[in-house]
Amino acid sequence: HNNKQSTMMESWRVTQFCCSLLLIGKGSQTVSSFSSLQPLSISSRTNSVDTASSTSLYGVRTAFRRARDSVLSRERTDKDLKEGIAFFYDRSSKLWEDVWGEHMHHGYYIPEDRTDHVQAQVDLIDEVLKWAGVDDGKSPKKVVDVGCGIGGSSRHIAAKYQGSTAQGITLSPYQANRGNELATEQGLSDKASFQVADALNMPFEDSTFDLVWSLESGEHMPDKTKFVQELMRVAAPGGRLIIVTWCHRDLELGEPCLTKKEEKLLAKINRAYYLPRWCSVNDYVKLLDKEGALDIKREDWSYIIAPFWKAVIKSSLNLKSLVGLLKSGFTTQRGAYAMLLMLNGFNSGLIKFGLITCTKKELEKPSATPLTE
Repeated sequence: HNNKQSTMMESWRVTQFCCSLLLIGKGSQTVSSFSSLQPLSISSRTNSVDTASSTSLYGVRTAFRRARDSVLSRERTDKDLKEGIAFFYDRSSKLWEDVWGEHMHHGYYIPEDRTDHVQAQVDLIDEVLKWAGVDDGKSPKKVVDVGCGIGGSSRHIAAKYQGSTAQGITLSPYQANRGNELATEQGLSDKASFQVADALNMPFEDSTFDLVWSLESGEHMPDKTKFVQELMRVAAPGGRLIIVTWCHRDLELGEPCLTKKEEKLLAKINRAYYLPRWCSVNDYVKLLDKEGALDIKREDWSYIIAPFWKAVIKSSLNLKSLVGLLKSGFTTQRGAYAMLLMLNGFNSGLIKFGLITCTKKELEKPSATPLTE
């Protein structure tokens, strides 16, 4: 097992950097900086007025301020994070779809030498659902995908379970528009829909969904307490929550916080990817327990998703990718560098790919009133 883990770690050392090159090499002209990346010209894939408004602030910020904050790895405000996330995904989602398809997340690699990478991404969804016990009981009828990307998970789940409908939310107008477009193309417009909304203030009534799904979006949430409270609020009594997210390692008994070296590493990653402060899987467990969640279950799947990056080797080790990196602007080069930082965090055991699931307490049935004569 140790030899296998060591081999997987070595593959990450090569492939994580290759992933950075792939994002550049797939279009060195369009990826030279996110500010110059343009969507397709056809009407269905153009940015809306909302997209323009979500990114307008970036046109007036000074280069000095951005460079200064990046060098100092300063934390962003919640407002800057929201605007930055929308900006980042408005500009990058088309590229991600072109490279990896509609599923903007890792794959499931058991066995670890599988080569059907697109199917591995689909299998990750199915395996997480199975792990969480969704397949063991009644099929979910109403699903919310919190941080839905372009809606790959939502549409898959809606199609998988008979009678199921899914609603996805994202901060990116481009992602919401593209998700709805793909739902129409796939004949699922009556089963899956997407809108721009804040996961910390969801536009849904209490106790609405019997499956609350968050796949690789929790890391973007600046207020983890509010995030968990919102997930629990919109879950129906007896409903299931599933959170799959990047976390930092659990603290040891008596350890008050991460080391300064670890904090410094995460701060650099945060600047590149518009992330707030990280938390651990154990932190999520405590928050869910405080909210009254039942049957809380957790697991670390870091080793399962690691081989996903092997797929990058075949398509990224080329001259075009290297030239693209040299030609790229500051934002892209910083992103490429941050991939190496992520690799460092993973190899050191600092960064984890965590799974958490639980259920919301059922409503108590009123006790029968005794008959009176």
